[in-house]
Amino acid sequence: MKKTTVAVIVVVIVLVGVAVGIYYFSRSSPSNPPVVPQNQPATTGTVEQQQPSTSAVATSSQNTPAGETVIGKSVQGNDIIAYHYGSGAKELLFIGGIHGGYEWNTVLVAYDLMDYLKAHPEVIPQNVKVTVIPVMNPDGLKKVVGTTARFTATDVTASQAVQISGRFNADNVDLGRNFDCNWQATGTWQKTPVSGGSAAFSEPESKAIREYVQAHKPAAIVTWYSAVGGVFASSCHSGILAETKKINAAYAAASGYPAYDSFNFYTLTGDMVNWFADQNIPAISVLLTTHTDIEWNKNLAGIQALLSYYGK
Repeated sequence: MKKTTVAVIVVVIVLVGVAVGIYYFSRSSPSNPPVVPQNQPATTGTVEQQQPSTSAVATSSQNTPAGETVIGKSVQGNDIIAYHYGSGAKELLFIGGIHGGYEWNTVLVAYDLMDYLKAHPEVIPQNVKVTVIPVMNPDGLKKVVGTTARFTATDVTASQAVQISGRFNADNVDLGRNFDCNWQATGTWQKTPVSGGSAAFSEPESKAIREYVQAHKPAAIVTWYSAVGGVFASSCHSGILAETKKINAAYAAASGYPAYDSFNFYTLTGDMVNWFADQNIPAISVLLTTHTDIEWNKNLAGIQALLSYYGK
């Protein structure tokens, strides 16, 4: 047999073998094999083992606190800090300690909320972000408890007179009278005249809240005060927002606090929560029953009601 004929036969055999191999390989391989994303190293194992499901990714992002932000400084240079949990588009803002050491229990409620969110991140709906500002008036708090950081009720040993002085910031301004809704230079606290500052937002603490709220436009705001025992809607000349009525009723029904359309025990000027309403942000005031009780279970129920409401 000629060499040329032998060479042709060998080539034909090789090509047939390759064709048969490709046929059987295609029959035994998956129709959509795993694809390693570009710019990522290849890994061993199946795609299901290497990548979590879509729901797992969402849960994982919720389980990671978004961190903290220093939103401003007090008169004495202490940080005003906002702590963030979750990453949804709807931000719920909770504020404690506007009246510093005089209402120190409102700070502890805010810290309890932070502890709860750390321990149970799964309660935050995927479309919600929770921000907590536990101490709006760090200078007033420090005057009473000796620190602007975490404390306990046993740290509160100051006299009643000192606790009352801790209501105000280091400029002796009542921050609850320093916002631009019916602002006056001299406001009223119960029957006592108090300073509303030299102008609306004259104080760095109030400016910090204003700038944060205007930049972030929260879906709703809850501010803790003491001591009356009730949930109060906000308004500033334009009536109560429909959304405010809904969340006021939801928090009150869940917590057991009575609900009020307004705070009318005495005239409020320069009120922070009413200024939120003026910015078209639903906002409520939760007034604890005493100056010492945390009433955590009541407030937890109210918080859960709002998380459920905004999680829809």
